[in-house]
Amino acid sequence: MDQLITVKKLVEEYELSPHPEGGYYKENYRSEEKIPLNALPTGFKDEKCFSTAIYFLLEKGNFSAFHRIKSDECWHFYAGAGLLIYILLQDGNLQIIRLGNDLLKEEQFQAIVPAGCWFASEPAVGSEFSFVGCTVAPGFDFIDFELAQKDSLSEQFPGHKDLISRLIR
Repeated sequence: MDQLITVKKLVEEYELSPHPEGGYYKENYRSEEKIPLNALPTGFKDEKCFSTAIYFLLEKGNFSAFHRIKSDECWHFYAGAGLLIYILLQDGNLQIIRLGNDLLKEEQFQAIVPAGCWFASEPAVGSEFSFVGCTVAPGFDFIDFELAQKDSLSEQFPGHKDLISRLIR
């Protein structure tokens, strides 16, 4: 079935738009209920939806640049081939998650990026595209989105300087 799915068809069918971090996306869910500011962890500036969800598409040769948000983000695999998610953990270590449906390559259908961690992603070698979804709770808002700066992120994580240089805009 994946042979019939193309990047062009996905962009058209789901009305995907370019994302500032790279790739294409479309928000497909935003809860109507809100969490009041006084019930949220410190760092949030306003009330938040309980949850939001997007479709996200990365094609071969493109990447999602290092960025972070203030909420946990759950990634879900839908179609295409494997996606590599690189998470720079608070302790300085790098976690690499293989999102996909090939259990022989130790891919997972679902994975969590913890709130506040810098992360980036790219299609795995041999992947033409990866079509995934991301669910964020408390809900995503661009006010909580921060794209990394190469020099400051490399200084914070000197052991991963090459990866940072490759996956930054």
